[in-house]
Amino acid sequence: MMKKYVSLSLFLFFGFLVHAQSDACACCTEDHTAFDFWVGDWEVTKTDGSAAGKNTIEKIEGSCVLRENWTSANGNYTGTSYNFFNLSTKQWEQLWIDNAGNHLKLKGNRIDNHMILSSDEFTHTDGKVYKNRITWTLNEDGSVRQLWEVLQGNEVASVAFDGLYRKKG
Repeated sequence: MMKKYVSLSLFLFFGFLVHAQSDACACCTEDHTAFDFWVGDWEVTKTDGSAAGKNTIEKIEGSCVLRENWTSANGNYTGTSYNFFNLSTKQWEQLWIDNAGNHLKLKGNRIDNHMILSSDEFTHTDGKVYKNRITWTLNEDGSVRQLWEVLQGNEVASVAFDGLYRKKG
């Protein structure tokens, strides 16, 4: 019995390897490229026009992952996110991790020119239940607005970030 299990495991493993090597671009579907408008080197400003920071978003792992590398304008705050289209759930997912030890998990999809990702609900120290929602909007001029809202129910309780991305010259 053990020999059959090992044989089956090896067959599946090598079959996966052959399939992975023969598929030139497993992540080039319309779903997988829905967030490509965010790829690039960006200067980011706040709503008042002051510098917020710099962000580089690049495709890695055979174009299956978008990796974000953020640095604030003063350089003291940095973070990285990994974004990918999950075939099982048919949703985009993001994992953000920063140099302050914080992390954020989001999921959602693109609707028209908006990528909308939300967190699960969480209970804040005030005892109230909130949810993060971040929307990236592709503007006609190629810039991207990133709006991070904190929701209580369906109402916006606060705006954590509102920035405009413009590609570096």
